[in-house]
Amino acid sequence: MIAAIAFYLFAFITVISAVMVISARNPVHSVLFLILAFFNASGLFVLLGAEFIAMILVIVYVGAVAVLFLFVVMMLDISFADLRKGAMQYLPVGIFAGGVLLAELIFVFTAWTFSSDYKDNIAVPAVPDAELTNTEALGRILYTDYIFAFQTSGLILLVAMIGAIVLTHRRRAGVRKQSVSVQQARTRAESMSIEKVTPKTGI
Repeated sequence: MIAAIAFYLFAFITVISAVMVISARNPVHSVLFLILAFFNASGLFVLLGAEFIAMILVIVYVGAVAVLFLFVVMMLDISFADLRKGAMQYLPVGIFAGGVLLAELIFVFTAWTFSSDYKDNIAVPAVPDAELTNTEALGRILYTDYIFAFQTSGLILLVAMIGAIVLTHRRRAGVRKQSVSVQQARTRAESMSIEKVTPKTGI
């Protein structure tokens, strides 16, 4: 009974938060509702027994992505009143596209059928031991069956990080860049000069 009440509570708040994300006029409020939706979605994963996914959802999306969105939105100087001008002219196109997607989803789910041998096509779990936790089972599958894809993605992220650092520290003509060593090596004579100024005249 308690699990059912918690499920309906988390699900209701998640749906309301998702609606508010796209309907709130203030973008900062939209990001805050997005964080609330992530927290309630992680609660649903906990109820399903997937505590590892719930933890990743909170740490990655709430702790990094959503907070990053929040700071970016707060720092941007955007006139949202100007952006909303003329938005209603795209409403028919948006309704048409949404209707097409809704019709496709309805068609897919109403025409969905299982084949007679679907049980044979279900993948056998890599770790049949029921005593293993979700985290350990995911770790064994990730580092055995998908080790090549995992290492490849890590290599791509490493190359992207090195590229970003190289592009940041490159020297370009016409761009002034701070040099701490040059600043510390400056002497008093290079930093300032004393000029004798006659009253009512300039330098």
